[in-house]
Amino acid sequence: MNRSPVAPRRALVAALLLVLPGVAPAQAPAPQPAPPPPPAAKAAPVPGGNPLQPATREAQALPSLAPLVESVKSAVVNVDVQARGGGGPRGMEDNPFFDRFFGGGRGGQQREPLRQGAGSGFIIDPKGVILTNNHVVEDAVSITVRLDDGRTFSGDVLGRDPLTDVALVKLKEKVDGLPTVKLGDSDALRVGDWVVAIGNPFGLASSVSLGIVSARAREIGASAYDEFLQTDAAINPGNSGGPLFNMKGEVVGINTAIVGGGTGIGFAVPSNLIHALLPQLQKEGAVTRAWLGVGIQDLTRDLAGALKLPVNDGAILTQVNPGSPAAKAGLKTDDVVTAIDGRNVSSSSELTRTVALKRPGSVSTLTVYRDGKKQDVKVTLGTRPDLEGVASKQPREGDAQESSRRVGVSLQNLDARTAQQAGFTDRQGALITDVLPGSPADRAQLEPGMLVVEVNHKPVNNAEELAKVIKGAQAGSTLLLRVATPGGNRTLRALRVP
Repeated sequence: MNRSPVAPRRALVAALLLVLPGVAPAQAPAPQPAPPPPPAAKAAPVPGGNPLQPATREAQALPSLAPLVESVKSAVVNVDVQARGGGGPRGMEDNPFFDRFFGGGRGGQQREPLRQGAGSGFIIDPKGVILTNNHVVEDAVSITVRLDDGRTFSGDVLGRDPLTDVALVKLKEKVDGLPTVKLGDSDALRVGDWVVAIGNPFGLASSVSLGIVSARAREIGASAYDEFLQTDAAINPGNSGGPLFNMKGEVVGINTAIVGGGTGIGFAVPSNLIHALLPQLQKEGAVTRAWLGVGIQDLTRDLAGALKLPVNDGAILTQVNPGSPAAKAGLKTDDVVTAIDGRNVSSSSELTRTVALKRPGSVSTLTVYRDGKKQDVKVTLGTRPDLEGVASKQPREGDAQESSRRVGVSLQNLDARTAQQAGFTDRQGALITDVLPGSPADRAQLEPGMLVVEVNHKPVNNAEELAKVIKGAQAGSTLLLRVATPGGNRTLRALRVP
């Protein structure tokens, strides 16, 4: 049966009038005799002679979020990226919750194509430090940050954590006084609280959407450290990395993922988790987590009964790795952890998250049940192995591969064997091993197999020397390269530095 949409809309208006923030319920006055009804008043005229309709007056009584949006949107930025290969956190390609918004770039034969991406972010430091998602900037060759006022800057990845999909970007140019927003307390959020998302969905910059917190601590299979906020504020491809605000204008989450094919189901990394990671990301570029070295599973009511336990919530140790911190502390298989440092542990994932936020080398007290008896065990936490290889991917001073990513070229030193096999008459230089399609190096007609022997009329002895020149070159400048090809031919190339 078809129904008119008018009635539901008016009902919604009435409901919003009652619950939207900023509309305080009126104090009930003391009972008074009902006054006689006033004579019917005519509706106030409006320009053009049309009377103001009752529905219009009702709509005008609704509070506006415009002041909140105007106070924060200048700190929300667009993040445009060129990067290697396909986007997304490792292992997330088939996850139905993951927001896969990157499109493919052009590629050549046997060459890894660039992907073009458009995400979001927000400024947390007036000197140009920006929070966004890791999957927005992962494997980035170039990052362009566009501010709400139209200014454009180049950026570099300052730090990233794939396991929580959080990344920091620092603007290359020297800036100060940029508009910022601050992180709020995501733990203070309640299901049903209003939130506002601002971002760059489908390239539509500074788009605003309103919704509520639909759930907290959602696990969607992104990593072992999931505790997403769920919201029905409209989040679309391109919103990734953008802020989720509370009604105070504080960031309570980074918008990260959506349900594939669904509407009204989006996920954000909570601000308190981000706040805990920031010091390491800013100083070290990666996150080092504490580690127990155990296999775990949730304690269920049935398992609690079988183990004759007086509790139903906790994490069962299904495996204790030999030589691990847990093994050294005397923990055993089938021990049930119910608390760590006095904080209750209700599930295996909560234990994993809690341990991960501890400092490696610190001592924690685990409350465990063993053979039905409660006891406390002190554990000196270890350092979680870098299973994702994040540390090896962090930029290092003097690393030729990292510093030369600026122009989209990979370099290595020329050894005697390679020189002989390739037929180079030169025995020194920087050998080009890869050129990214669409990059400045590609536009300069550099190709894999070329040997750079001079830069700006000065000899190049190795890859590190050329990388240092590229890294120190001013944006917009042009480097004159003399390159050799197998057989001894030499040509000039003009490489423009972005």
